[in-house]
Amino acid sequence: MGDIKTIGIVTSGNDAPGMNSAIRAVTRSAIYNGLRVKAVYRGYKGLIDGDIVEFKTQNVSNIIQQGGTILKSSPSTEFLSAEGRQKAFENIQREEIDALVVIGGDGSIHGARVFAQEFDFPCIAIPATIDNNLCGTDTTIGYDTALNTIMQTVDKIRDTATSHERLFFVEVMGDEAGFLCLNGAIASGCEEAIIPSVDIEEDQLTTFIQNGFRKAKNSSIVLVAANEKNGGAMHYADFVKQQYPELDVRISILGHLQRGGHPSAHDRIIASRMGAASIQALLKGLRNVMVGIDNDEIVYVPFSRAIKENRVIDRNLVAILHDISI
Repeated sequence: MGDIKTIGIVTSGNDAPGMNSAIRAVTRSAIYNGLRVKAVYRGYKGLIDGDIVEFKTQNVSNIIQQGGTILKSSPSTEFLSAEGRQKAFENIQREEIDALVVIGGDGSIHGARVFAQEFDFPCIAIPATIDNNLCGTDTTIGYDTALNTIMQTVDKIRDTATSHERLFFVEVMGDEAGFLCLNGAIASGCEEAIIPSVDIEEDQLTTFIQNGFRKAKNSSIVLVAANEKNGGAMHYADFVKQQYPELDVRISILGHLQRGGHPSAHDRIIASRMGAASIQALLKGLRNVMVGIDNDEIVYVPFSRAIKENRVIDRNLVAILHDISI
């Protein structure tokens, strides 16, 4: 690992349950291996502002179960500029930080990649996003917790949908990836999932209503991935209301409650594994890679591959949803 004696930890982008578990693992693994730890508050903005403090073991006590991130996260348009990144690098030098561990999603990893190339600086990324849209890893930190939140919420919505014979359109997060929407629909027994990466035309929605809701069921729930292009749940609900005014159509937008809550056991475990693996990567002399899990094994994925493109939806899962929702 050469001259690496001090590492910096950054949480960037949108928060995800399990980030604190990763912070804890990185901090304690680094200290165990004789490294100093500097924690950067408020993401890349904190790097530019010099919002950096040294962490000891006690700084990460009793946080494994907490949602969000104790380091906070703040958007930074300044980091998008060469001048902003230069300020960040100067602060890193002032703090004698020799490598960065960045915990976040695709935007955060892209920022780490640019910074690493610009200053020939070692960076290791840990994937933390509820969208689960990074390549090279089976799952990302926060995805399992968000999926369970969706399942539990939809279970409750179904109670009222059944009681009042309603058709619910439930909007969930997930960006353009659609993993939360599709797997959330399967887990909660929904009748349909509308996701950006799988085209669902309005005539298909009409077929679903005629064959499913109107003939076989007294209530139905359709999960819709939030998407600015198609208008999300509002768009499809308005379409159905116009075509079938006799139906009792309701909308529920889950919003940011999907990001909150205590991380699941799965997210705590993979966050701990990835956090420890990030330090092992530095000890091995690796740089500019994302820690991933492939077939339950730790892997190191080049930044370029991790953020090259969104992961592809498994069309077999779409078929399964349709088969078991009749």
